[in-house]
Amino acid sequence: MARLLDGLDLPEGLKGLTLGQLQQVAEEIREEIINTVSKTGGHLASSLGVVELTLAIHTVLDSPHDKVIWDVGHQAYAHKILTGRLDNFRSLRQYGGISGFPRTDESPHDVYNTGHSSTSISIALGIAKARDLRGEGYSVLAVIGDGSLTGGMAFEALNHAGQLGSDLIVVLNDNEMSISRNVGGLASYLARLRTEPHLLKARLELDRIIKNIPVIGKDVSESVRKLKGSLKYLALPSMLFEDLGFTYLGPLDGHNIPLLIRTIRHAKAKGGPMLIHVVTKKGKGYPPAEADPKTFHGVGKFHVPSGKSLNSSNSKSLSEVFGEALVEEAAKDSRIIAITAAMPDGTGLSMFMKAYPKRFFDVGIAEQHAVTMAGGLASQGFIPVVAVYSTFLQRAYDQIVHDIALQNLHVVFAVDRAGLVGEDGPTHHGSLDIAYLRSIPGMTVMVPADEEELVSMLKFAIGMDGPCAIRYPRSSAIGSKKTRECKPIEHGKGVLLEDGKDIALIALGSMVYPSLDAAAFLRKEGLRVAVVNARFAKPVDEALIVEISEKCKKVLVVEDAGVVGGLGSAVADIIAGKVQGEVGFAHIGIPDNFVTHGPREVLLAECGLSTMGIVEAAMKL
Repeated sequence: MARLLDGLDLPEGLKGLTLGQLQQVAEEIREEIINTVSKTGGHLASSLGVVELTLAIHTVLDSPHDKVIWDVGHQAYAHKILTGRLDNFRSLRQYGGISGFPRTDESPHDVYNTGHSSTSISIALGIAKARDLRGEGYSVLAVIGDGSLTGGMAFEALNHAGQLGSDLIVVLNDNEMSISRNVGGLASYLARLRTEPHLLKARLELDRIIKNIPVIGKDVSESVRKLKGSLKYLALPSMLFEDLGFTYLGPLDGHNIPLLIRTIRHAKAKGGPMLIHVVTKKGKGYPPAEADPKTFHGVGKFHVPSGKSLNSSNSKSLSEVFGEALVEEAAKDSRIIAITAAMPDGTGLSMFMKAYPKRFFDVGIAEQHAVTMAGGLASQGFIPVVAVYSTFLQRAYDQIVHDIALQNLHVVFAVDRAGLVGEDGPTHHGSLDIAYLRSIPGMTVMVPADEEELVSMLKFAIGMDGPCAIRYPRSSAIGSKKTRECKPIEHGKGVLLEDGKDIALIALGSMVYPSLDAAAFLRKEGLRVAVVNARFAKPVDEALIVEISEKCKKVLVVEDAGVVGGLGSAVADIIAGKVQGEVGFAHIGIPDNFVTHGPREVLLAECGLSTMGIVEAAMKL
């Protein structure tokens, strides 16, 4: 039987459908998403939760004339299906296929590239003001989750949007569940709203009664709205948004298509800043995802009937290795504190959270606060370890400089997902961390080659003074494939793993083992190859670099970080300023552009960071 979805001219064709047909389309979209993500991996639970909401948005609005912005964007799978990408949807997150996030180069319906949280309201307000300045009349709607609303940038935008008063619709998708449990006062506030489903009706009824008071009703209504000590403020907590200048509608059932359609139409007709609060169920329509939305937030390939993962790897991830090592160190030193920004599971800190709950802090999606809070703790003699993804640490650069490094505070940054992360693509690649951390005076940057070195570096970092970072990729532990001895860590010192005099490979982190393999291949070609495990991106081992450069006269730096400002730049400076005689130099790393999405190994090979890519670069040199 043919699907209704296949015969529609989308998204325009939604406008002529009956309620029953819209509900049928919702089920067909869910089936498409589940079947595709089971083969490609991706953000399943969040996308299943917004199917009805997405249908309602595209039934009322006229995309791409009207603008729809998705915060983060990992919940935009239904949006992609409804905007001309149904035929390509099964290429989701595959190399050469469609992205797992909105991309302006992929479709005119994707208004803005997104991938990080708490940005949608700022984007939407900018677009709305551009519309106003040009005298145009389209609608602008931003969808933001309750997790993303914990980010301070979202409140900055709400505050400004309410002040400006432009026509703007913000949909708060409240699924009670971001990647990890939401924390803080806002989570409690939203929980209070959810438990009082009569709020919208009560608020409207109260306004009607007051306004019907002869002569003075309208003025009294306005006074009551502004008076924080009033009965209305005490009874109706929606006033938080109304005090910011928004008309609040909700909370609404986020799976009730006719209610959603009516509410969005009302918000569009009323004008001004409007906030629609919808409550949805993450993983809706797929029982395994409903039962375990945390696991199915970002999932690999899985068996649809059972929901069981098809990942065959039994190796620990480096995140797990880090988490276990930190728990061991915390048992020895009560000064150690763990901090994360809404990522206890992804960063491996869930073990620490269970073992030492009073010394663990999940600050929500608030990387800037996480870093500066760590500074406050360090100033009082504690040793805070901030575990954060590389791409998200970018958001706290000023705090690292101003609140940590400038005061030489001992904060340890565990920089997870460094380098190329794979299918999540350019918004999530951690290619810039070495460049931005190396630029900070007093910062130490360590890069382990394997799990044993990661553990050793963590112990070393905890025992040193001043700010330091350990960066490591999204990958599994090397395990039995490990072929080298882990020598003790010395500050700013690399290790000569293999000696030679024809060419030196200076490798960093995850590039050490491919460089050892490349050296073995090159030896078969008659070349005597030296291999250096740099270990430190800052400070670099100048003495070792000078010695090996003068000996080999050919130096190739290999790193899974951006070529601009990375280890290669540091080595080139040393060779130019301190090495006697002429030295041939080459550098391979992540190129100076934003790398697409695809399997990590494929992307590394595209950047020349595979074993054979290193061999080719060495032979050219």
